[in-house]
Amino acid sequence: MTGAELMPLLHLFLLAVIQGITEFLPISSSAHLILLPKLTGLDDQGLVIDVAVHVGTLFAVVLYFWRDVSLCLSGIPRLLTGRIDTPGSRLAFLLGVATIPVVLAGLVFSLTGLDDAVRSVAVIGWAMLVFGLVLYWADRRGASVKTASDWTLRDAIIMGLWQALALIPGTSRSGMTITAARSLGYGRQEAARIAMLMSIPTIIASGALLGADMSATGNVGVMRDGAIAAVFAFAAALLALSLMMRILRTVSFTPYVVYRVIFGLVLLAIAYR
Repeated sequence: MTGAELMPLLHLFLLAVIQGITEFLPISSSAHLILLPKLTGLDDQGLVIDVAVHVGTLFAVVLYFWRDVSLCLSGIPRLLTGRIDTPGSRLAFLLGVATIPVVLAGLVFSLTGLDDAVRSVAVIGWAMLVFGLVLYWADRRGASVKTASDWTLRDAIIMGLWQALALIPGTSRSGMTITAARSLGYGRQEAARIAMLMSIPTIIASGALLGADMSATGNVGVMRDGAIAAVFAFAAALLALSLMMRILRTVSFTPYVVYRVIFGLVLLAIAYR
C-alpha cells in the first residue's frame, strides 16, 4: 500500500481518536479537532467525518451508561403524556430541559456566523486557560454531597446554561457541565455521570444538524471513511470514558486542569507570536 493510500487512513484515525478521547474528557474535543488542520496542514475533515465521529462517541456513552439510558427511555412514554412521576420520566424531562439552552445557542451561533468567528487559535487558547482554572476552582471549592438522584430542575437549567457556553471552542462541553455540577455540590463521579448523560441528547442534536448540512451539500462520497472513523471514535471514546470514571474514584480533575493551562499557554504563545 502506498503512502498516498495510507495517509487518508492515518488522517481518519487521528481525527477519530482525538474526537473519541477528548469528547468526554474536560479538555475540549472541538478545540483539538479545529487545531489539527491548523497546526499540521492536513485538510479539513468535512461534514461526513464530523457526523461519523459524533455517532461513534454517542454509541460509546450509551453503551457505558446503558442502565441510565434504558431508565430514561422507559420514562419517555410517560413524559409524553405529561406525567413526571417515575425516575425514568423525571430523568428524561431533566435531560430535555438541560439540552434546550445549547440547542438555542447553537442556532444563534449558526445563523449569525459566530461559530466561524470563534474558531481562532487565540480564542481557543484563552478558553482552554480561563475555563481550566474555573474547573479547578469549582472542583476544589465544591462539596460532594449530591448524587445523580438529587438532580433537580434548577440544577438542570444551570448546567444547561453552562453547557451552552461550550459552543466556544476550547471551553469543553464536558468540562463546563462538570464545572457546573461540582459548583452545585455533586461529587466528582456523579458530576461526570450527569455530564455524560447530558452529552447524549446534545450529540444527537449536533449530529442531526451536521447531518442536515451534509444532506444539503450532497456530500455522500466518503461514507466508507465515515464508517471507519465512527468505529475508531467509538473505541477511543469507550476507553477514555472508562478510564476517567475509574480515575475519578481517587483523583481530582487537577491533571486535566494542568493539561488545559499548559496547552492554553502554548496556543496563546502561538497566536500572539
